[in-house]
Amino acid sequence: MAFDADICSDLAARFLALVEKQDLTAPLMVANRLMGNSLLQTGNIAEAKAHYDRALGLYDPVEDRALATRFGQDVRVATLCYRSFAWWLLGYPEAALRDADHAISDAREFGHSATLMYALAMTELTLVHCGKWAIAMAQTDEFMPLAEERGVLFWKASGMNTRGVLYAVSGKASNAIQMLTSGTTAYRSTGATSFMPWYVLHSAKAYAELGRFDDARRYLGEAVTGVETTNEKWCEGEVHRTAGELATMLPEPDAATAEACFERALAITRGQQAKSLELRAAMSMVRLWRDQGKRQQAHDLLAPVYGWLTEGFDTPDLKEAKALLEQLKA
Repeated sequence: MAFDADICSDLAARFLALVEKQDLTAPLMVANRLMGNSLLQTGNIAEAKAHYDRALGLYDPVEDRALATRFGQDVRVATLCYRSFAWWLLGYPEAALRDADHAISDAREFGHSATLMYALAMTELTLVHCGKWAIAMAQTDEFMPLAEERGVLFWKASGMNTRGVLYAVSGKASNAIQMLTSGTTAYRSTGATSFMPWYVLHSAKAYAELGRFDDARRYLGEAVTGVETTNEKWCEGEVHRTAGELATMLPEPDAATAEACFERALAITRGQQAKSLELRAAMSMVRLWRDQGKRQQAHDLLAPVYGWLTEGFDTPDLKEAKALLEQLKA
């Protein structure tokens, strides 16, 4: 969790290379999970999902459950949590939620508290992005007392950060700032940096919502620095998209900067095959162009992205995209 992409990717590749010389299934399963995590966080999402698929295909519930005591949590549950988020990033929200549900149900059936904490915490990435905010908050309320009871500061801090993110996305900016400030301080004290750009990005959003633009810029700068320092690239497009949104919220909106940020976000998300994040970047650009009277240009940008998607039409992002397209046709 003290993430450094170069080190993590190198260790995972070396682990996999060693394992492939042996005829041992469990180490190969673990190696594929490690490769998947390193690739996902560096923005190589489709490749990451392929490794998760391999890991899950190798899992034997009879033989491999005992590994939970060695690695901290059940390998299948942990892999499902991350593959769930990979599914969402790639544009498959329903598949993402199915994996998340399986991770939680497997963890409950297993009865191993560390695995359950892991599942409750890590599936929240998917739940938050799919707009399942009430479920995500309920899971946070469940695993934080477990973390407190067992003295696991990392999971307690993760829960605080998730609560802060949920406050930010649901319009409770003041609560978000308070929770994220406490949560990120506790999280850093454990030595963790993984997912930090995503957390502080929501601090920036919350400050912008309150009109505190200097603070918003400061936290946005932290997110940029975090991505550049650790190469945690999966959220890089969102960082640039948020920078563009911030430019539109200023007392004197800067449309040129906003458009440049949205273009950058689109380029990054397309390169990562991150269709769900590409949709968000496209919607940000469309709102800007719509307000400038560029309705046809806006429609021609959004329609192909929305048309590519095949599921998840009840999620907030796809509902908003559909509404925007209907506005542009009117």
